[in-house]
Amino acid sequence: MPEEKQIAPHEKEFDRRAFFVKLGLGSLSIAAAGTVAFAYQYLSPNVLYEPSPIVNAGKPENYAVNSVTLDVNSGIYLIHAQEGFFALSAICTHLGCMTAWKPELGIIACPCHGSKFTRDGVKIEGPAPKPLPWLQTSISDEGDLMVDRSINIRPMQFVRV
Repeated sequence: MPEEKQIAPHEKEFDRRAFFVKLGLGSLSIAAAGTVAFAYQYLSPNVLYEPSPIVNAGKPENYAVNSVTLDVNSGIYLIHAQEGFFALSAICTHLGCMTAWKPELGIIACPCHGSKFTRDGVKIEGPAPKPLPWLQTSISDEGDLMVDRSINIRPMQFVRV
């Protein structure tokens, strides 16, 4: 019968000190990993990329006199009146719905809650508290119509070409 190796009683026992050292180091590693992850998130840029408020509406020759053109992507109406060009916001002043030009009626109407506006943005009826704002319109150096959606202007300011 082969001789069995004798194990000392202290080696058989579970080493409490080693267990708590491993537990402590494991906890510190998890805390350090969490700190690194949150530090990376904090230091990385949190930028909201929005489109430019300035819209290039193209050449004035592309718009017929007395025309109303809706640019859905930028939310503006470009109107070529007898007096010149002007731009209106296409967003209803009631709750921010996109309005629609109704050429058969000659009005701008909000499909959500029934507000109606004239071609000049003046409120005719409905729950909208204000008229549609006029937006700054200008001519670029290249001869294009430019509309700045971030600048509201007083009504009846036309761009003549």
